[in-house]
Amino acid sequence: MSKIETLCIQGGWQPKNGEPRVLPIYQSTTFKYETTNDMADLFDLKASGYFYTRLQNPTNDAVANKIAALEGGVAAMLTSSGQAANFYAVFNICEAGDHFISTSAIYGGTSNLFSVTMKKLGIECTFVDQDASDEEIEKAFRPNTKCVFGETVANPAGKVLDLKRFADLAHKHGVPMIVDNTFPTPILCRPIEFGVDIVTHSTTKYMDGHAMAVGGCIVDSGNFDWEANHDRFKGLTEPDPSYHGLAYTKAFGKGAYITKATAQLMRDFGSIQSPQNAFLLNVGLETLHLRMPRHCENALACAKFLKNHPKVAWVNYAGLEGDKYHELAQKQFKGGLPCGVLTFGIKGGREKSIQFMDSLKMICIVTHVADARSCVLHPASHTHRQLTDEQLIEAGVAPDLIRFSVGIENVEDIIADLTQALEKV
Repeated sequence: MSKIETLCIQGGWQPKNGEPRVLPIYQSTTFKYETTNDMADLFDLKASGYFYTRLQNPTNDAVANKIAALEGGVAAMLTSSGQAANFYAVFNICEAGDHFISTSAIYGGTSNLFSVTMKKLGIECTFVDQDASDEEIEKAFRPNTKCVFGETVANPAGKVLDLKRFADLAHKHGVPMIVDNTFPTPILCRPIEFGVDIVTHSTTKYMDGHAMAVGGCIVDSGNFDWEANHDRFKGLTEPDPSYHGLAYTKAFGKGAYITKATAQLMRDFGSIQSPQNAFLLNVGLETLHLRMPRHCENALACAKFLKNHPKVAWVNYAGLEGDKYHELAQKQFKGGLPCGVLTFGIKGGREKSIQFMDSLKMICIVTHVADARSCVLHPASHTHRQLTDEQLIEAGVAPDLIRFSVGIENVEDIIADLTQALEKV
């Protein structure tokens, strides 16, 4: 089973004789065992299994295994949200006194997590311009740097990250590359194939597709050699006192990173995705390979329409010829199209952009992106409103920027709504 379309439908859950054909919801907090020793082995990580849903659940693991297969990774873990996934992905290898690097053009919530909240934990983040030269980016590395983070397609700026270049830079300095692949999904891009070590997702978006279930996921490629960088990653390579001196790399090999994230972070923080949400996520994954091409097809048509409209000041979409990231998109994304999300601004600036949005009828203003329904957001007023104007510009978010998530409705209806709203500004 290797084709991605088949994995979307068949991956993760392989029922045995007499078991449900469709992945069931294991709606239970606890799991029964015959002897005290059976459960003791689970707590010592000597045996695999389930004892409490705060750590693991069979429904969740089946869906995580599907996403791992879709991304080409060795193991994965579901989290309660994409924000939790990004936090765990970094915190799993960072502790007080450590440092990591992130591109500046990332989701506002993640930027705040890295610059404010993780700083309170004693972990410092340096933000870099992803379009800067290698020499400029390398200045950010320090002896205590533990990883590099970026988004395949920045939310909401739409900037495309050169995955191989950043992975090579990270590896040159002995640290893993972590990439949030929410917007392209593995249908359009598999970052591991470009050298990325760890992939995260807000499964709330395209993977779910229905805007019904919040969730996240971390996928480990199994490719980063933690032991080759033993002293830098002692949390993985040396004995863990909370598990009787077990060393994750020695006990679990390529599964070390996800095992530690599950056994340590999920144990202590408990940000697990509910089995009900994991079930709904799996329903969405079954049609992901059908939906993503339609999102991209509609987005390209809308981008071309907006680019040619006299009231539109600018359009950013890497699928458009002439776009700054068009050439890179041809290399990294299936069909050269990054996702169904584009950004644009209305002539007249911020107030005109807001007026346009308020005039839409079918296309809704919502704090969401990347589901089946077309929607818009004004980041400067909504998701990024905690940032200063200087921080907005650094993150690639112009004051007039409209984030347009193009759905899978009939594209003629979408363009008709854009047309009538533009007539009112």
